[in-house]
Formats: sequence, C-alpha cells, structure tokens
Amino acid sequence: MAKPKKTPRPRAETPKGFRDYFGAEVTQRAEMLRKIAGVYHRYGFDALESSGVETVEALGKFLPDVDRPNEGVFAWQEDAEADKPGDWLALRYDLTAPLARVYAQHRNDLPTPYRRYAMGPVWRNEKPGPGRFRQFYQCDADTVGAPSVAADAEICAMLADCLEEVGIPRGDYVIRVNNRKVLNGVLEVAGLAGDDKERERGIVLRAIDKLDRLGPDGVRALLGEGRKDESGDFTDGAGLGDAQADVVMGFMDAKRTTGAETVARLRELVEGSAIGAEGVSELETIAGLLAAGDYGSDRIEIDPSVVRGLGYYTGPVYEAELTFDIQDEKGRTRNFGSVAGGGRYDDLVKRFTGQAVPATGVSIGVDRLLAALHAKGRMQCDTAGPVVVTVMDRDRMADYQAMVAELRQAGIRAEVYLGNPKNFGNQLKYADRRASPAAVIEGGDEKDRGVIQIKDLILGAKIAESATLEEWKDRPSQFEVPRDQLVTKVRDILNTHGLDEGAK
Repeated sequence: MAKPKKTPRPRAETPKGFRDYFGAEVTQRAEMLRKIAGVYHRYGFDALESSGVETVEALGKFLPDVDRPNEGVFAWQEDAEADKPGDWLALRYDLTAPLARVYAQHRNDLPTPYRRYAMGPVWRNEKPGPGRFRQFYQCDADTVGAPSVAADAEICAMLADCLEEVGIPRGDYVIRVNNRKVLNGVLEVAGLAGDDKERERGIVLRAIDKLDRLGPDGVRALLGEGRKDESGDFTDGAGLGDAQADVVMGFMDAKRTTGAETVARLRELVEGSAIGAEGVSELETIAGLLAAGDYGSDRIEIDPSVVRGLGYYTGPVYEAELTFDIQDEKGRTRNFGSVAGGGRYDDLVKRFTGQAVPATGVSIGVDRLLAALHAKGRMQCDTAGPVVVTVMDRDRMADYQAMVAELRQAGIRAEVYLGNPKNFGNQLKYADRRASPAAVIEGGDEKDRGVIQIKDLILGAKIAESATLEEWKDRPSQFEVPRDQLVTKVRDILNTHGLDEGAK
C-alpha cells in the first residue's frame, strides 16, 4: 500500500509584486496621511471611504489601456460555476473611478459641488519592477460638479501646500500643468480626430506620458511602428507618418522660458482647432488664478509634456515632480520624478447618469512620497518603541501591570515584558529590538525599599560605544528613584532625547 503523500507546507513569502509593511513604515505613512488630510480638510474637503471592490462594469474602459478594457485589474466572477454566474468584480484600480460610481449613486444626497478626499490601498495587475508594486497607497482629493477651471487651479495650489506640509520645500518640487484639450487640438491638426482613430490616440497619449522615462527617441518610436524595450518586449506603435509625428513632437517641445511664451507657442500649434484654442485659454486662466494666490512659476508651471496616461482626462492635467537627484540601487544618479498627478475628467460620471458632470482631482502616490522623504533624510527611519517594564518576579505581575497602566494613562507608550522572564538579559535584548528608550526594573529588593530602577537605553547604547569597563560599571545610564516618581523620571528621559508624543 502506497504511503499517502504529505501535504506540502505553504511557502512563507509574499506574492510577486506585493510586500509587507512593519512598525516604523506604517507609523510614518499614517503620520504623512494625517498631515495631507489636514491640508485637504483646511481646503474644505470631506473624507470618503469607498468600497475596495467595484464591478468591472463600473470600472469600464477607464483603465490604463483603452484597447484592453478588462486587463490591469485583479478580477473574479461571482458564482462562476453556477447556472447563472454573477457579476465580474475587481479590486479597485484607483480611487477616482469609485468616486464616479459613488457620486452617481448618492448624488441626490450630496452637495454640489461635492468636495471629497480619500486615502487607501489600490491594486494593479501589472508587471512589477524595482519600486513598483501591485498594491500601493493613494491619497486623492476631487471636486465633482464644478465646471470652472478655478477648481483645477485650487487643486494645484492644494497639491503644492501638501508637498510643503510633509517636508518637501520650494525648490525641490514643481507642479507641471497642461490641458488635454490642447493636446486634442494638436491631434486634430495631426489628422487623428474621429472615432476611427481612438486606438492611435490612446497609443499617442501613453507614449507622450512616458517622455521622462523613454526620452524623445523612445516616444518617436512609439508614435511610429513601435518599440522594443531592454527585456525584448515589443510595444506596438501608433503607426503615424513622419509629418504627423512631427506635429506631436513639436507639441512636446513647446515649452518656453516663460508661461506666456509657452502659451503663445501652443496657440500656433493648435491654429485651426477650436478645442485646442479653448484649452489654451483655460491654461491662461489657471495661470492667472494661481498668480493671484502667490503660486508662481517657481512652484507651478505650464508644461505641454504633461498629458497623464489614463483615458478619462478631458481638460487640465497636472503632475507634481520632485526635482532633486537620488542614487538608485546601482549607485547611478537619477531624478526622483513624479509623486502625484491628476486632472479634469468631465465624462466619467456621465457613464452612470447619462448627463455630463464636471469633475477634477489629484492623486498623491504615498509610498513614492515617503521614499522621497527618506532619500532626502527628512524622515527618520527609526521610531522609538515603547518603554518596557521588565518582570523580575512572576508572582508580582499585578505590580508590573500597575506600572505600565500609570505610564499609559500619562500618555507614554509602554508595555510589560510578556515573554519568558527567566533570563533577565533576554528582556533587555527584547527592549533593544523594540528600540525602547527606557526599561523599568523592580526586583524584590527594590520593592521592599519602595524604589525602582529606570535604565536609559538610548544613553546606555551611546556610552557602550566608547566607555571603558570601569565607566560602564558605574552605570551612569541607570537611575534609582522612588516608586511614585516613575512617570516623572521616564518623561525626563524621553524629553532628554527629544522624543515627541508619537514616540512616547
């Protein structure tokens, strides 16, 4: 009789394109989201938490590629094996398409304009790469029901304020603004108007959006027959002729020294196109409104190379780029690049209601922004752990729990050691691994004398780096205080090391 096969153990690893986030990373993200939410709230936006799952029908063609409407998402069909299978569902690809569904569903109960912000994970079934994951956080703000480009100007100003609030100073970022109507005018001049040219227009839009990564030659290849990347994968091109490609490339090279000069050049490129002329006028209006709010070209500028890759933008588009250089994993100098983007999408809600509803908004890439702050040394990688109350006597656990309760009630982060207390050295090793600023010690002798020992672990680590054996034996980092001074002494140690409330 054959032996039954053992069930193999599952592999303890994350799926490809996903990762786990631990203590300090989660805490830092939460703090950054809190700051961004504060700016959004200050501008009058309300919070919204929508479903993490949408129907594929609701997402529709407003996914990365207009010619591949149901790719790029993690999707499944309800009751797929039943006689009457249910809806196709998908994890949300972004936070914008769900907003369109929410507004269409609840529009009778919402104010107009409706100003909302949302934060949370999104999922993309795309090829992962270095720093590119299939699950990541977004942080969005949108205005629905405001046709004026004043709403677009406000979003750009708010984005600038968000970047500065989290620690990106002026000079280290620029918000670049364009108008999809201008590009539509250019495409019209290039002979790409009409429903029969939808595929070519989609390829052109995605090609222009990759200018920073591929350079002019790479984009030119995608406008023509196509391009093969370093891995050997071939991407089909738009099949434009040389004259058509020249018009598009001229648009991408239209930026001039000043915004006024850029606008003048754009007017030349869209001559004969009504939609193009309308887009140029809207750019002029946005620039004037931003200047009135003291948001000059050192923070926000007109740049025709910004088009945004998604197919639902209909008017102004904008992108926040960090302008400083970093070293990549191979030691090469790279520009950090984009951390946020958005634009106007007046046709998105129309899919549900049949009526045009103006909308505009921005999405901040939270993980990329965190990486930028780390790269510039503007966010500490380490977050102080809790004060650890050690256990010297198993029978006096109630005493130790009383100590930790006092610390917590005083607003100080603290915990009792809950592992095996037999080896005291292991308790201190645990405190070190937790990045604890201090450890509290009360043995039988201390209990009888009404005192406690408090070890400053941060000072102790510094002393250990350079102290002699005699200096170390003097234990200048360990203090004996009366039991009723527990909170006072721990707070003194925390203040000495400049630990804020979030680390206490």
